[in-house]
Amino acid sequence: MTSQASLPDLAQALGPLLQRVSIEEQPLLIAYAERLAAERYRSWADGSTSAAWKAALFACADREEEIARRVESLYPAAAALQKAILKKVPDLAATSRAFFAPYTIEEQFLLQARGERLGAATWRSFAKRSTEAHAREVFLACAGLEEQSAAFLESIATEQTK
Repeated sequence: MTSQASLPDLAQALGPLLQRVSIEEQPLLIAYAERLAAERYRSWADGSTSAAWKAALFACADREEEIARRVESLYPAAAALQKAILKKVPDLAATSRAFFAPYTIEEQFLLQARGERLGAATWRSFAKRSTEAHAREVFLACAGLEEQSAAFLESIATEQTK
């Protein structure tokens, strides 16, 4: 297993993709990335032999979908906007898959936990910049959902190193 310190930085890998869209479009792009993460969690759950892990991984997937739904609810015509945004970043899904591919499942859990922490910080940043109270509430709630998944993944990593 690779040491935690030598694992790549998700922000560095995905930052250039985010920069292709305006700050106003970034939440919708990230919402799409949340759905990609939900797929990853479901794949991990499907491959798990532990009933407890399987259930927890499916719960993480559900949280990712919930984050996407909440963020998308802030935008009228979110689906159309997201489709236009994804034309600017057509390689998001492939980049995400390639980022995780070379690592063991335990390392992928660590990478995803870091991604969840980064997501929480990002939603908090959007909340700070938002002038709309409802949007701030949504972004802060999303941050909390991200942290729940991060805590679970970190607990697995801790369990694996014992």
